Amino acid sequence: MESSKELNLVEFSDNGQTLARDPRFEVTWETTDQQNPRAWSVWYRSFIVASMSFSTTIVVIYTTMYTSGVEGMQESFNVSSKIVVLLGLTTNLFGLAIGSVVLSSLSEIYGRRPVYLISVLLFGLLIVPVALAKNIETVLISRFFGGFFGGVMIASAPGSVTDVTDDQYRALALSCWSLGTMNGPVLGPIIGGFVFQYLGWRWINWLVLICTGVSLALMFCVKETYAPSLLRNKTKQVRSDSGDQRWWCRHDHQETGLRMLKSNLIRPVRMIVSEPICVFWNLYVGVVYAVLFLCFVAYPIVFEDMRGWKPGFAGLSYCGIGAGTAIAVMLEPLIRKIIAMHPNDPHTGKPTPEAAVFAVCVGSVLIPVGELWFAWTAKPSVHWICPILAGLPFGLGNGLTFIYATNYMAGSYTVYAASALSGNSIIRYGLAGVLPLAGSKMYSTLGPNWAGTMLALIEFSLIPIPFFFYKYGYKIRLRSPMIVHRNKGIH
Repeated sequence: MESSKELNLVEFSDNGQTLARDPRFEVTWETTDQQNPRAWSVWYRSFIVASMSFSTTIVVIYTTMYTSGVEGMQESFNVSSKIVVLLGLTTNLFGLAIGSVVLSSLSEIYGRRPVYLISVLLFGLLIVPVALAKNIETVLISRFFGGFFGGVMIASAPGSVTDVTDDQYRALALSCWSLGTMNGPVLGPIIGGFVFQYLGWRWINWLVLICTGVSLALMFCVKETYAPSLLRNKTKQVRSDSGDQRWWCRHDHQETGLRMLKSNLIRPVRMIVSEPICVFWNLYVGVVYAVLFLCFVAYPIVFEDMRGWKPGFAGLSYCGIGAGTAIAVMLEPLIRKIIAMHPNDPHTGKPTPEAAVFAVCVGSVLIPVGELWFAWTAKPSVHWICPILAGLPFGLGNGLTFIYATNYMAGSYTVYAASALSGNSIIRYGLAGVLPLAGSKMYSTLGPNWAGTMLALIEFSLIPIPFFFYKYGYKIRLRSPMIVHRNKGIH
């Protein structure tokens, strides 16, 4: 191994100090190194992807399944206001927003596996007080902290999928992972409707707790996948075995735990207000996600209150959105080919990040079209299949937007991608937590026709954002200080 390395010293910048290391003593992955996650067997890596998908889906299902039992909680706790009970959705989403930032930072310090195990365990334990609650305050507080610990799957699971996947199969693996997670918001009300109708609202929580137990068992079977953590451990082992302290790896000289946590918490907030890409994409994706969650208020009004459907069958009304989202995932091979047809970036030799934005442009048109379709077929005088079919373009548009907006932000910021996406999560879940609180009042005041029309007009007004970045995003990236510094190697 030493003979294959050049004798020139390799320099690193560590907290303002320049460190030189002999490349002959660098610890890296060998071709058949079984400690390298990408060298593990195909079946085990597929198991990890499936485990991450299942565990993330449970967290998302828990968020939206709650809305199915709102009426039951109103009766149990003698709460007259539906908005008060819906605060449980808001507190959970706020917890997800904060937890996804904090816990993803901790996973970079201590590795993914210990953070997964502790967080999933606490997520499950915090479901118990909700299921046994005697008052609404217990529900609201427990769901906030449950969302906080569930946020680890939202933030870190895609990283684990990437850890074990070769570059050429990364898009396929992420699509398989997202098949469940993208449909999680829709599966929640479908399952929750039948559970509430036949077993009561408390069993909504017990069912999620059972699934969380399965998730925890799967996490115990998943080994550490985070390469920096594994390489640091390998370096310590090599030093111990050889007695030579000159052995090193590229992840030795990182910030201390507290400094890394501080920078990882501050950077997303700074990017939210200072980076043009983050400012506009957080606004756009945040509004789209908030309108999606508003559906979990609007659909019960349209199908239960106006059409008189039972909760279980009313939950099936989300199948249109779910089918549309699934189509977005299945279109990945075709979209990948279209992206490959775009001109290559002269610096990387690959299509620019803006190539992925064309899919968001398509989605940006489909979303308000589906919203308008639903709004003007919501009345009971129109056949029930019409508003359900409106979910197809709406779900397809949402799927394309979330998948490829994420790809664009990650492709633009690369080493700062985690911070950019963390900031996006803060805005996305923040808006999604607030808007549904006004949903009941808005639909009762304006009616489903004009309430949906107003939302569609807002979404139409935001369509220029993805089209503008599709055409001018490259120039905007060249003016971003963080991206320019990254390209110059300054971190």
